[in-house]
Amino acid sequence: MPRKKEPPKKKAVFKHEAYIEGSGSIVNQRITDTLKTNYMPYAMSVIVSRALPEIDGFKPSHRKLLYMMYKRGLLSPDKERSKSANVVGETMKLNPHGDQAIYETLVRMTRGNEALLHPYIDSKGNFGKQYSSKMHFAAPRYTEVKLEKICNELFRDIDHDTVDFVPNYDNTMQEPTLLPATFPTVLVNSNTGIAVSMASNVCPFNLQEVCETTIALMKDSNHDILSTLKGPDFPGGGLMLYDETELNKVYETGRGSIKVRSKYSYDQAARCIEITEIPYTTTVEAIIDKIIDLVKTGKIREVSYIRDETDIDGLKIAIDVKKGTDPDKLMQKLYRLTPLQDSYPCNFNILIAGTPKVMGVREILIEWTAFREECIQRRTYFDLQKKKEKLHLLEALSKILLDIDKAIRIIRETENEADVVPNLMIGFGIDEVQAEFVAEIKLRNINKQYILRRVEEVDTLRKDIEEMEDILRDKKKIRKIIINELQDVIKNYSKPRKTMFFYQSDVEEEEETDDTPDYPVNIFVSDSGYFKKITPQSLRMSNEQKLKEGDYISQSFESTNKTELIFFSDKAQAYKSRVSSFEDSKASVMGDYIPAKLSFDDGEGLKTVVPTIDYSGYVIFFFENGKAAKIPMKSYETKTNRKKLSKAYSEKSPLVAAIFVNEECDILLRTSSGHALLFNTGMILPKSTRDSQGVQVITLRKKALLSSAEIVTEENLEELQKYRAKSVPAAGKPAKELGDSNQLML
Repeated sequence: MPRKKEPPKKKAVFKHEAYIEGSGSIVNQRITDTLKTNYMPYAMSVIVSRALPEIDGFKPSHRKLLYMMYKRGLLSPDKERSKSANVVGETMKLNPHGDQAIYETLVRMTRGNEALLHPYIDSKGNFGKQYSSKMHFAAPRYTEVKLEKICNELFRDIDHDTVDFVPNYDNTMQEPTLLPATFPTVLVNSNTGIAVSMASNVCPFNLQEVCETTIALMKDSNHDILSTLKGPDFPGGGLMLYDETELNKVYETGRGSIKVRSKYSYDQAARCIEITEIPYTTTVEAIIDKIIDLVKTGKIREVSYIRDETDIDGLKIAIDVKKGTDPDKLMQKLYRLTPLQDSYPCNFNILIAGTPKVMGVREILIEWTAFREECIQRRTYFDLQKKKEKLHLLEALSKILLDIDKAIRIIRETENEADVVPNLMIGFGIDEVQAEFVAEIKLRNINKQYILRRVEEVDTLRKDIEEMEDILRDKKKIRKIIINELQDVIKNYSKPRKTMFFYQSDVEEEEETDDTPDYPVNIFVSDSGYFKKITPQSLRMSNEQKLKEGDYISQSFESTNKTELIFFSDKAQAYKSRVSSFEDSKASVMGDYIPAKLSFDDGEGLKTVVPTIDYSGYVIFFFENGKAAKIPMKSYETKTNRKKLSKAYSEKSPLVAAIFVNEECDILLRTSSGHALLFNTGMILPKSTRDSQGVQVITLRKKALLSSAEIVTEENLEELQKYRAKSVPAAGKPAKELGDSNQLML
């Protein structure tokens, strides 16, 4: 029987709401909704579950690693170190982000890396150094680790229900949400994290000072924190600028900046400065590279050689200085110009109950105290229930003590095993749990000595239960327990402060000096934007300027190598530079192309250059519409090193000329209609706003424009006198006047 022909399948059409077989449907969605739907879950995950530390002082990656080491028994003093590779592999049961990320986390917490004030991991092998970017750590198969003794304080009573446990990512085991640390680890060891739209940067503090401050705050909520917590204490030491105002700001708001400088000594015999401690935020390589750059550019001339002498004994940077150099003055200069002095930016952003919050030291310690109080309450309640259960069982032994033979007889005469417990319950008036406990007693323990010894515990248990119930009722007793634990931590783990202090009054800060060599130069600027700096000697040898075809020198003036220059573009922007930033040139070369040299915007060209030394005087801008604006040079002076200034002058009319005047002088203006105006700059009042359009200085005829402006000099003074003589009434009309100036027909 012939098969029926099936109708041909319709081809999918690429239309808005159509779909192609085997693919998803096309949906219109606002991009803001897409970002909210797809990106927000990721952002929240990074903030809450990855980048920010919690009140126990750890990020999830740190906590998972330490907990797995604890579960492996690496906290036991009898346990040998384990290969790092084994620890990393075990941690992947809780942290599936990859072995390399886990190992880098482990490295930072080791004693060998020197990144933490109180390392959590005892290490053997090469773990690199926090203060060096080139000293890389060895592979995990070569290194060995175990937990440091201080980790006893992190995991104390963790099995007593002090913190919550949650399933791991594949639901095969449980992990803690926090560690019940007995001291404020969040402030003792530094922690840095970058989340989405927020970050955290917690500086380390001395363990003893933190614990003492916590105790003082628990006793008096108005305690002056600065009296016990002197300031941050960095693992690398260094000297911290003691600034009470800034410290109080950090302590109260959680934000601020701590200035730290390197520690050095001077070997006079070898003429060598030895730097042994550097700021926590920099590296040996960054310091050496910066000093080498300064020597190459001529800003530092006292250094003859620098080398890294870091070895097994610790960090050392050796700087050989030239004969006659004052080492203290040189170090003041290096502090100012290099990372030998750096600032640690504080941002105490910490997760509290899953919510990020920037807090000061006071608030952090209050939150930690509340967290620790909850741990003590939960531990006490857990122990209370255990003791109550034990007491309940021992009370059954007390009843059996009255007639042991009866208990044996009941068990022996019971025919079925399942009836033993019910018969004991009936015979002694005890419940099922007690009867089960009695039935499980070994035959060798059914003697008066064993039973009496166990029964003696009843009084102790009842006393302990009463004390625990009293603790749960009285918050002061909970705080007393916390204080005792903090005092034990101080006794067992405190270390002398590493970071000492220096005061601004103790150091004679060297005034910032300009080491740029100063000598006379001639400046030439062409109309198309080429710049030349030529010394007088070179200019005498060749006076013929090399220029592009059709180009010409539009500006030339004498200056010095230290003079600052302001380049005004045709887009109303100013670019600041110095004469010393340009290489000495010759008349026979093209010179530097300013738009490229100073990174002008696309399509932006050079209009004029104004030199200045002390930003005195004025710049007068002349526009095609006949207006002029007199702007003080101080308007272009900036406290920072900004190189680009927008709105340097008005854009309402095209700029004709910008003339720098240090004192009042005569200016000659020319118009496209053949008129000229001679006036004195004192007639124009200065404007405080850079982009001011100024005032009308010349009346223009219809369709006429201002074409040029120039300072009147002795050279063109005779020419002007001729124009004045010719300036007679035209067609019976007198010449127009503007104040004391004369408008001339040329």
